[in-house]
Amino acid sequence: MVASFSFGSGNVAKLLRIPLYVAGRLGTLVVPRGTRWVFGCGAGIGDGALALHRLVTAEGHETVWLTSSDRQARDAAALGIRTIPRDGLRGWWATARAGVLVVTHGLGDVNRYANSGAFLVQLWHGIPLKRIGLDSPATTQVPDVPGASLLRRVIGALYRAAAQRIRVLPASSHRARGRLESAFGLGGDRVVVTGEPRVDVLSEGPVEQRRAAASAVLSRAVGDLPAGVRTILYAPTWRDGAADPAVPTAAQWMRIISVLEEADAVLLIRSHPLGEGGYAPPLPSRRVRMLGAATLPDVTPALAAVDVLVTDYSSLAYDVGLLRMPVLFLAPDTQEYARTRGFYGRFEDVAGADAAGTWEELLEQLSLLLHDGTAFTARAERSATLSAEMHAYRDGGNTRRVYAAIRARGIPAPKGAV
Repeated sequence: MVASFSFGSGNVAKLLRIPLYVAGRLGTLVVPRGTRWVFGCGAGIGDGALALHRLVTAEGHETVWLTSSDRQARDAAALGIRTIPRDGLRGWWATARAGVLVVTHGLGDVNRYANSGAFLVQLWHGIPLKRIGLDSPATTQVPDVPGASLLRRVIGALYRAAAQRIRVLPASSHRARGRLESAFGLGGDRVVVTGEPRVDVLSEGPVEQRRAAASAVLSRAVGDLPAGVRTILYAPTWRDGAADPAVPTAAQWMRIISVLEEADAVLLIRSHPLGEGGYAPPLPSRRVRMLGAATLPDVTPALAAVDVLVTDYSSLAYDVGLLRMPVLFLAPDTQEYARTRGFYGRFEDVAGADAAGTWEELLEQLSLLLHDGTAFTARAERSATLSAEMHAYRDGGNTRRVYAAIRARGIPAPKGAV
């Protein structure tokens, strides 16, 4: 099944909206900015934006969240978060009047026509393994039409100009900092090694407490799981609009379910929110449950309840090492993905030399992992080592450090604060 979005279609829409960007820019020249913090997140009410929102609200700042769907509005209301629809005049006005804009994906997380002149905080949503932004040819992709090369240059210039508005971009480590500086074309002190707010939940509190909280999140999303069952999270990466080559065949599905039954395990499938995968067994099975973005917009709070991660190129491979979680890699298109998207460094340096290319290979590794404690421990150690190379902090204080970096760049304390 093909994804519902691609960079090519998105970039064409962006070019067609240039008159609206110009009109919005003119509007922001005459509308004075205030002190309110305005939040948005492409994945919903969650991610690092939610962590920072909670902190700055507790500090006494005025805040509002811009929502793009009824689901987001309901989720925000359940958390007591004040919201305004992102699109339309109210969303434009809230964005134009904001003192601080906080996003996790792009400027479209808030009203895209009113962000000029604001103090922009880009939290991003994962440590880059695959190349992103200006480092990836996919970012400037356009349909194959006459003048495509010129259109790509225009898109690249627009992307670079938009990125220059970023004032603070947190990085998990100095290694990640270099990738982000390159991807966004940023220099100076705007990319700061503070750790990422989105992963504080993986480091805060005792292990048992984190596991219990994550289990509650998971149960609300997929239903109660039997006591003692092992949980495997499968998180394939978006293919920039192309079909997912790892969708199992009917025969592979039967083998997957057999391995799960033998190990008393459940497979949680999380397709990328920008793509759709045909991940449905030919026969219903309680051993396979869907955990897509429509079910759980932010998966990070549920990770402490997962036992094993299976992925290809997702940044989750870096994050779950904070939990010492074993990671298996299923990557049937590594060479093609490296050619069309590219990696930071070598994929083998992250996945090792034994990344599976087929479900048969992956299931052999998974079965060993679930039945052999020594194999499980070895994979857990490997995961923790990889994470330590990319996460400079694991103390639950990333959000506080990001807030301090923002304040240090001239954002005042809330009125009445001592």
